[in-house]
Amino acid sequence: MATLARVLSSISGVDVDVETLKTLVIFCGIGLLASLACAMTYGLDLSAGFF
Repeated sequence: MATLARVLSSISGVDVDVETLKTLVIFCGIGLLASLACAMTYGLDLSAGFF
């Protein structure tokens, strides 16, 4: 993770902190999982009668 932060810092010219990068990765992962969950349940009837 530190290597990725150093590469991003050298490319962008902005000092990227490792903790900030970890937080960003966690939120992106949560968004990806939520999108996949919505895509997997597309068209399913998830009403109370389903359970």
